[in-house]
Parts: sequence; structure tokens; C-alpha cells
Amino acid sequence: MNSQDMSILNLVLHASWVVQLVMVLLLGVSIASWAAIFRKLFSLKRVKSLNDEFERDFWSGTSLNDLYASAAQNAKNAGPMERIFASGMREYQKLRERRISDPGTLLDGARRAMRASFQREMDVVESSLSFLASVGSVSPYVGLFGTVWGIMHAFTGFAGMEQVTLATVAPGIAEALVATAIGLFAAIPAVIAYNRFARDIDRVAIHQETFIEEFSNILQRNLGAQPATSASGH
Repeated sequence: MNSQDMSILNLVLHASWVVQLVMVLLLGVSIASWAAIFRKLFSLKRVKSLNDEFERDFWSGTSLNDLYASAAQNAKNAGPMERIFASGMREYQKLRERRISDPGTLLDGARRAMRASFQREMDVVESSLSFLASVGSVSPYVGLFGTVWGIMHAFTGFAGMEQVTLATVAPGIAEALVATAIGLFAAIPAVIAYNRFARDIDRVAIHQETFIEEFSNILQRNLGAQPATSASGH
């Protein structure tokens, strides 16, 4: 390659096949990473919107039975918080249908159902985070491998030369360093996105755990006030 022709495209085209393979791999990982970032961005925005909408309905004074009926009808489009609520109410009503009237048993059953639903919802919300973490931690090392291999390849090519100057060394070294640059290009957005999403998901988890406690308190009050009837309001 002409020592003056140092454009990125030419550096990539003239790199060894191993370095080119590393670059293609890193570019593919980068594209997959950006796709995961945008999916997670829209997914979290939707989760927050649906949770806020349900919470407004929950605290608007609508009866628990009406909210449960609405949640059952809207199961496919419901948000995580609404599904958690529906799980608790479903278990509560099943226990009441079995003629169980002990408040502690009813409350524990509803809480266990909500905690199980909460864990399932968080597993869904946290999807793709491990992929972003892997991209952020591994990509720089993959790029570094490409760089080391490229430098080794470049120096073996100089072995038969009687005189080695900066002009002859620079292109080969530059080709190798492109792999590290692409590795960082893949890793940096993934790390930033991972940290942002991890913080947002923690907030969603705290919000939903708070709701479980608040709903449990409402059920406890209803059980204390109306031990022989189904929960009808809050």
C-alpha cells in the first residue's frame, strides 16, 4: 500500500485476513449492540408508560374487582405492574373460593403470587443487559487481539528488508490499530447503554416492589374490615 494512502477504507482492505475477520466480527457485534440498545430503549419507555397508566387507574378509586376484570381482559397489552396486580388478585380470589378465611393465609398467598410475577417481569425487563455487558467487556480485547496479530504480521513482513523507515512501518501498524479502534467503537456505546439501562431497571424494580407492598397493605386493611367478603375497594 502507498504510504501516503492512509484512509480507513484502504487500511481495512490491505490488512491481513485475520485482522479483517476481527474487524467484520466487531462491526457485526456493534450493529447487534445498537439494535439491542434501541429495542431496550423503546421497551423501557413502554414499561414506564404502562406502569404509570395502571398506577393512575389504581389510585383513582376504582374497585379492586373492576381493576382485576380490566387486567384480565387486557392481559396481552398489560404492563408489568398490572400483571403483578392481576397475579395477586387471582391467587387471593382462588383462596377465597376454597373457603379459606384466615387473613394471614390469604395475604401470604397473594404476596407470593405477586413476588413470583415480579421476578418473571424483571427477567423480561433485564433481557439484553447481559449481551451489552459482554460487548462492553470483550470487544476491546478482541480488537486488541486483532491489533497484536496485525503488528506481528507487519513485522514479519519487514524481516527481509535491509532498511526499515517510519514510512514503511506506519501503514502496517496503522492497519493493525484500526482493529482496536473498531473494538472501542463497539464497546463504548454498549457500556454507556448498560449503565443507563441498569439504573432505569433498578428504578422500575423499586417502583414495582413499592406497589406490591402498598397493594398488600390494602388487602390487609380489607381483610381486617371485611373478613367474610371479597376485596371491593381501597
